[in-house]
Parts: sequence; C-alpha cells; structure tokens
Amino acid sequence: QVQLVESGGDLVQPGGSLRLSCAASGINFNIYTMGWYRQAPGKERELVALITSGGPTDYADSVKGRFTISRDNAKNTVYLQMNSLKPEDTGVYYCNAKIRIPLRRDYWGQGTQVTVSS
Repeated sequence: QVQLVESGGDLVQPGGSLRLSCAASGINFNIYTMGWYRQAPGKERELVALITSGGPTDYADSVKGRFTISRDNAKNTVYLQMNSLKPEDTGVYYCNAKIRIPLRRDYWGQGTQVTVSS
C-alpha cells in the first residue's frame, strides 16, 4: 500500500513563509524522484520543484530563489520551504513520487491548500 501524505498548508500573508512536508510509505523512497506540483483554480497543474534520488534539484522559474525542495531519506519525507510568498502562489500543492525504471510508476498525495492573501 502506497501513501503520500502532505501537511503544512495554511493561510499566510504575502511575504510570509511556509514549509510543506510529504511523508511517503509503501515505496523504496530513496530510489524515487520526488516533486511538488500545484494547481490554482481554473489553471493546469504545474511543476513547482523536483528533487532526484541522487539529490539534484530543479525549480519552476516563478519560484527560483524563493522555494527550496529537500529530502530526508531516513524519514521518507520530502519538504518544500516556501519564502517570500506571493498571492499567485495560492493553490493546492501535491506531492508526487516517480520512477521510470524498471517500470513507470507515479504516485500522488491528496494535496494541501496554500492560500496567500491579505
């Protein structure tokens, strides 16, 4: 049984910070690429940040310099530190776990709401 459970979403003012967590179970966590995606009302789901099994990271241009993705393999957990939040960061944030070898596998969490508003 595979589960990805996000936490940490909240209502925050512009310029504020949040840290999201995603706890994984039922997978060999250390071989998965982990990612954070978000979806705002009326918009497509978009990639926010990725961290590979080996550690390299990638970010959407809109969040570079403000967000940091990290992972703790001992805890099977991936984090997203979000600083200098803007109203356009508002949306449901989803955790994703992905491998392509030996098989293609994708798993998703249920999402956590982030609202940036005055």
